[in-house]
Amino acid sequence: MSPTETASTAESAERPAGAPAPAGRRRVRTAARRVDAGSSRRPPLILLVPACVAALFALLPLGYLAVRALERGPGYAWDVVADERTLQLLGRSLGLTVVVVTACLILGISLAWLTVRTALPGARAWAVLATLPLAVPSYVAAFAWLAAAPETAGFTGAALALTLVSFPYVHLPVAAALRGIDPAQEEAARSLGHGPLRTFARVTLPQLRPAAAGGALLVALYVLSDFGAVSLMRYDTFTRAIHTSYRASFDRTPAAALSVVLVVLTVALVAGEARTRGRAGHARTGGGTARPAIPVPLGRWRIPALAWCTAVVAAAVAFPLGTLGYWLAVGTSATWDLGGLTEAASATLGVAAAGAALTTLLALPVGVIAARHRGRGARLLEQAAYAGHALPGITVALSLVFFAVRYAYPLYQQLPLLVCAYAVLFLPVAVAATRAAVLQAPPVLEDVARSLGRSPLRVLREVTVPLAAPGVAAGAALTFVVCMKELPATLLLRPTGMDTLATRLWTETGAGSFAAAAPYAAALILLAAVPSYLLGRSRT
Repeated sequence: MSPTETASTAESAERPAGAPAPAGRRRVRTAARRVDAGSSRRPPLILLVPACVAALFALLPLGYLAVRALERGPGYAWDVVADERTLQLLGRSLGLTVVVVTACLILGISLAWLTVRTALPGARAWAVLATLPLAVPSYVAAFAWLAAAPETAGFTGAALALTLVSFPYVHLPVAAALRGIDPAQEEAARSLGHGPLRTFARVTLPQLRPAAAGGALLVALYVLSDFGAVSLMRYDTFTRAIHTSYRASFDRTPAAALSVVLVVLTVALVAGEARTRGRAGHARTGGGTARPAIPVPLGRWRIPALAWCTAVVAAAVAFPLGTLGYWLAVGTSATWDLGGLTEAASATLGVAAAGAALTTLLALPVGVIAARHRGRGARLLEQAAYAGHALPGITVALSLVFFAVRYAYPLYQQLPLLVCAYAVLFLPVAVAATRAAVLQAPPVLEDVARSLGRSPLRVLREVTVPLAAPGVAAGAALTFVVCMKELPATLLLRPTGMDTLATRLWTETGAGSFAAAAPYAAALILLAAVPSYLLGRSRT
């Protein structure tokens, strides 16, 4: 409950029964109802049309799945879905997802609070370091832990690797939300007699809920779609089973049926995340206070807080880098092919930049509609945008091959097809960042612009986009990083003769040449670390 709601409740309790509310309070409530009605109105065509295009683009793999899953009749597909093996995969995938999401929420929220709201020594440096795990591919983290502790293979190793590379998805939006919260609200709650814990639970935490829920959703979808970590850790999930089914047989129906189950899980997760947002607003309706919040002194908790930050960064960043350093130093099979390394790095940067640009462009109208317009249509558009993110990269790649061969053959085995695959896979990353940024921008400024006769396009260009620009840029940087690390779709869709750092790394690792793979892994981490560092620095 916000301080405004607290004050309203207290006022209602003090007012005699049956007495009318003060005129000022009635005007506030009337304005609130108007704002809520405004947020429910139909989106303008300038947003609705491109958002529908983005949704149809993201739904393209579902058309492929429908064709393949029903190829041998609905009865056969149902037998695959209802098989005992499928139920086991469902339990294993959901169990892994729950554990990783819970751990990421703990790591992400705790690090965000320590680096943003407390007097933690070196808080800015810790905030940047907490974003660097984004640069570590899940298969590199899994390899590092498997090489150092083979007994972690299985559920433990997969959960550990995925948690350590995924918690920045929660840390970044929560840290941004903490910086955007008006400290006067917390101070008002404290002045009313609420203690620090109660103030955090009743004032701060509800305002962090959309950011934390959006980050948790991205983590959940990332875990469901991950192939590298679960494959190296030999832990069977839907993704590994789908990949095995595709490679083991020419019959695509079982793999397509399993992919449909993943789509259903995605829809359920997105719908659940949307319900957690509620109907409350999350932006300032007034000027608020320009000053930052006063850092909370840690006192005797300073040493434990530093130990916690050190342990997380060491496990997520220093450990995989140390493992790669070992292979680079002592590996006898390492071949420093600088020409091949440079070529792979250039290809990686180029295709990732193109993928991030297209994804951000498609995500902008969907994110604005999701933040500003309530209703069934807005929810359907957002859920459609998330459809491809939980699918394995190989499924998305095969759907695009299916489409290109039949309807756009000139695109087959060309770079644009790979860029489109990145957009389908990572559209939710950019949508979540855009939606969170727009939610924190005061909607009253858009209402004022419309009242002055501005068209929806001018309001979008002159008010909404400038206000949300930092969050949109952060989403683009995050999308750029994940595009650099993508593996299954890149393996299948890359043009003939083109290799990225991820594909070269996977090829060498699959052949058992860990030392030969180390230069590509190190280059991938270093390149991805640059936008990750800038992303973390821009949020401090």
